[in-house]
Amino acid sequence: MLFRNGAGLNFIAVAGRGLDITSAEYCGQSLCWRSQTGDTAAAYFEPDGLGWLRGFFGGLVATCGMTYAGAPHVDPDTDEGEPHWDPEQGKWLSTGSMGLHGRVNNTPAKNLYVDGAWEGDDYVFWAQGKMREGKVFGPNILLTRRITGKLGVNKIWFHDVVTNEGHKPQEHMFLYHVNLGFPLIQANSRYLVNSRESRPRDAAAAPHFDTWAEFPGPTPDQVEWVYYHDLATAADGTTMVGFANSVQEGGAMGLYLKYDKGALPYFIEWKMPAEGTYVTGLEPANCLVEGRVKDRQEGRLEVLKPGQEKVYDLEIGVLTTAEEVAAVEDEINAMK
Repeated sequence: MLFRNGAGLNFIAVAGRGLDITSAEYCGQSLCWRSQTGDTAAAYFEPDGLGWLRGFFGGLVATCGMTYAGAPHVDPDTDEGEPHWDPEQGKWLSTGSMGLHGRVNNTPAKNLYVDGAWEGDDYVFWAQGKMREGKVFGPNILLTRRITGKLGVNKIWFHDVVTNEGHKPQEHMFLYHVNLGFPLIQANSRYLVNSRESRPRDAAAAPHFDTWAEFPGPTPDQVEWVYYHDLATAADGTTMVGFANSVQEGGAMGLYLKYDKGALPYFIEWKMPAEGTYVTGLEPANCLVEGRVKDRQEGRLEVLKPGQEKVYDLEIGVLTTAEEVAAVEDEINAMK
């Protein structure tokens, strides 16, 4: 579904891939990174290991979750994964294998509803659908998503409600993978982040920690760097992050995310300046990205009771001038 707001912002939400946004542009210039896989159908989803990457189109938003997200790993405390017969115990067991980033991005939407209407002086348009992660004897968790835009306003709003419709408590991980590419990212681009505390994920990122707020030009043979941030917040509990390039005539200047930090307490910066995979990810989440077992062990893994809902609201705004970038940066820096 192609949406045009009449002020330069155009984006595509794909019902067959979780109502995620595969492409987005402002006045003809791409806002997001697009990978070499293109837009693959959900039927080609490879759930094991790093197979998720074979269908990772990049896009403005690729949602991760809902029962697990982050790195592939084996979770021996669950009954998920392919069963195998254990002759010593004389029963079927599960490997509990979790692939990269979960299933929701490869789940087609049902009950699709696309429409628009005047609300006072605003013309509002939207797409709504439901994505279920279900398994017999396993999870039954539902995402109800509504993506909204407004005529003449260069913003996109996500309103997501995740409900545990099963009869047992359900571990829940959820992450928005917002992927920015050229021309928004380029040499001397920078992150607009007010972090109370920042740290590298691993040894690969640690040597570059002092320059986490900067983005270099394309670099040969580069590996990814990932950083964790505890963001400052406004008085109402919301937080903001952004990204801006150097001033260029006629170019898209930047982009910001605004959301409730109480719902998404963790912010992950994915920094990948390699030639051929030149991308950064701004990733609000209720988890980190080293796997469900580690989140459980370190006490941050969220659990939804039967019937419990979790609401996520994400605002994505395009910054089209240096003045708009400066105003958002001031707002971010004023947070505590």
